[in-house]
Amino acid sequence: MVGAFDVIAPVEVKAVEAPRFREAMSLYGAAVHVITTDGPGGKTGLTATAVSSVSDNPPSLLVCINRRSQAAPILSMNGIFCVNTLRASDEALADTFAGRTGAVLADRFKVGEWKKLTTGAPVLSTAIVSCDCRIIEITAMASHNVIFGVVEAISFGPAAPALVYHGRSYKTV
Repeated sequence: MVGAFDVIAPVEVKAVEAPRFREAMSLYGAAVHVITTDGPGGKTGLTATAVSSVSDNPPSLLVCINRRSQAAPILSMNGIFCVNTLRASDEALADTFAGRTGAVLADRFKVGEWKKLTTGAPVLSTAIVSCDCRIIEITAMASHNVIFGVVEAISFGPAAPALVYHGRSYKTV
């Protein structure tokens, strides 16, 4: 068993091919979120499903973002982000923040109603739940940054079915 501070020796690993892995991941149903930030680096947001709770002491989340995305350096510079969990009726908003409409950076915020809580990151007023976070660590892993944030504020929106991504399409839960 590996302890919390044990160092694991490098091991030679044979991984599956990337297309096969992507196909497998498409079958993992996941809530759809819009990750937002605003600050000295600028204002931007993106659609993500790679979001997870980390701990409740301190309350913390992680978000995985491709380092080649326009948002990655902006998030890092701003030091804050908000995870906004989308309602089933928010497919158009998800597509906008996924870059499918051509809107980029701050122009994406023309869709939806936005407010702020404590960090200054944009909070979607109609999200099922929004967690306003301050970045405490960024770890590089392969092509992505794993961004850890402590939750400073939470906004609960109207109860509604959630938007989920599964099998490369939106579904409702």
